[in-house]
Amino acid sequence: MENLKIFRKRLIPKDYILLDKDLIIERDDEHILTSWKTIRPKEEFDHGTSCYFLNEGIKVSKFYREDGELLYWYCDIVQYDFSEDGTELVVTDLLADVIIYPSGRWKVVDLDELADAKQEGLITDEQLIACLRQLNNLLSIISRDKFDKFQACLDYKGL
Repeated sequence: MENLKIFRKRLIPKDYILLDKDLIIERDDEHILTSWKTIRPKEEFDHGTSCYFLNEGIKVSKFYREDGELLYWYCDIVQYDFSEDGTELVVTDLLADVIIYPSGRWKVVDLDELADAKQEGLITDEQLIACLRQLNNLLSIISRDKFDKFQACLDYKGL
């Protein structure tokens, strides 16, 4: 796989890190598929896989316990920015997230952080508008039982 460097940019808590331990499994014009271990050890989960949906502004991840049991699907609303030469990708977390449990139950989280980011000037109007539209699109897909469209990217590789 080519040497694409993926950076994670968070607004709250503020950080900017190179995901140099993530393994890029597949990449095309529509998505990037990765597998990873947690950056900082966590009791709840140990590793996972992610699919960056480049046209939707969504990153869908599967979080696994150490024993390999699926804990949940985690959907980040994000902004993608490639460097001019295409060798670097900055993934900015726009804060709103959706967690989907294996039972099918789901919840939206971190909208308070989105409001804080706007209030503190950490997110632009354009980013806020994009975040809300992308979140609405994702919730529409989930509520129509069409989330398998995103799951398939990870499932077909057995991840």
